[in-house]
Amino acid sequence: MHSNLLPLMATYIKSVHLSWNVILLTIVLYISSFGYVCEARLYRGKGAFVRTKGSNFVINGSPFLFNGFNAYWMMNVATDPSQRYKVSQVLQDAANAGLTVCRTWAFADGGGDNALQISPGVYNELVFQGLDFVVAEARKYGIRLILSFVNNYKDFGGRPQYVEWARNSGVQISSDDDNFYKNPVVKGYYKNHVQRVITRINTITNIAYSQDPAIMAWELINEPRCQVDYSGRTVNDWAREMALFVKSLDRYHLLEIGMEGFYGDTMPERKQINPGYQVGTDFISNNLIREIDFATIHAYPDQWLSGKDEDSQMTFMQRWMWSHFKDSRTILKKPLVIAEFGKSSKDPDYSIYKRDSYMKAVYRNIYMEARSGGTIGGGLVWQLMADGMGSYDDGYDIILSENPSTEHIMSQQSRAMTTLSHLLRLRRHRHHASDDEIEFDHIGGRSLVALAHHPRSLSSAPS
Repeated sequence: MHSNLLPLMATYIKSVHLSWNVILLTIVLYISSFGYVCEARLYRGKGAFVRTKGSNFVINGSPFLFNGFNAYWMMNVATDPSQRYKVSQVLQDAANAGLTVCRTWAFADGGGDNALQISPGVYNELVFQGLDFVVAEARKYGIRLILSFVNNYKDFGGRPQYVEWARNSGVQISSDDDNFYKNPVVKGYYKNHVQRVITRINTITNIAYSQDPAIMAWELINEPRCQVDYSGRTVNDWAREMALFVKSLDRYHLLEIGMEGFYGDTMPERKQINPGYQVGTDFISNNLIREIDFATIHAYPDQWLSGKDEDSQMTFMQRWMWSHFKDSRTILKKPLVIAEFGKSSKDPDYSIYKRDSYMKAVYRNIYMEARSGGTIGGGLVWQLMADGMGSYDDGYDIILSENPSTEHIMSQQSRAMTTLSHLLRLRRHRHHASDDEIEFDHIGGRSLVALAHHPRSLSSAPS
């Protein structure tokens, strides 16, 4: 961040010609999905790592689809033990809403009491213990983390701080963009930080980060941009080098770059999908790097098309998402995550209704793409907070306990994605069934969507 009506169960059964054995199995799996969500809250970190199989996420070989959120502030707040309850509260509220993935910062560079890396290689142990708490609490509530190593922007230090450190040490610096991605001294600082985080042994759990399945993935950099090279090649070279380095340290966790999804020179015709400008990244070539396990995009039409009306922004969002869905499925053949999306309350015509409508549209796209066999793994809304965190308010904050309509929408999506995971697992075993039993590839979208979004439908359906 730049910072329907529910069909009768009998009708559903008839429409897909299920045998009674598979009907019963489907019902058991569906009902168990809610136990799955509850069980996840008791997760103690003994589960398997999130992996990729083909172009999808899996856990223990079974499909893993999720709904999640961002909360960049967690380490910063957890540095003060008296404020840690806010981290716990958000994680508990998230788990209650069925959210299972959280993206947050594993960086804070430069001066100040809450800096993690005070200067190159010099760390504030108390802040690191704040991150330890975040990882430990995420394990407790069954929420898996995506941890980002550095910021593109000056907030919390970021690229500008790394370059400034090098300049202060006597290195000849021309520009932040060029030197962060190319200068060997600056790259050395970054690699040292990556190694420090990955090899960290949690003071609460006594488990090395590199061996903790509560961490789903590492992120190289939040929203990389390079104004001196719009082709995407500079970022590409840097990402390849750093991806190799991360994989040399950690063979368990997934890795992604942290990209917003802007297209570059690889497919010039795709540039028309961008919101009128480029940022020096190339969604295609950057994510084709072998060591990059999955792709990400962000979706902020309210920022990227500020001044445009609601319909124009929604039209852009639809085109943006479906273009990346197609490219992830046909070119990258890797999982895709909508890693950031939201709607700011600071917009002049903002209303909770408009925010909820935007979230519904994004969620609907994610669900329908996953249901149709796409590579999408899930979405992470920006962002959840606890009460009393005004200093972190960027206009996108959501306090679940104070926003029942939004919490309901997010809970619905969580149930839908969890249920779909189970149905896809059943489909993977369909070759054990007879020809007249089930083929989920041909299930009508409306019926499945309705079932996934109405948890009481099976128990209330007539026999």
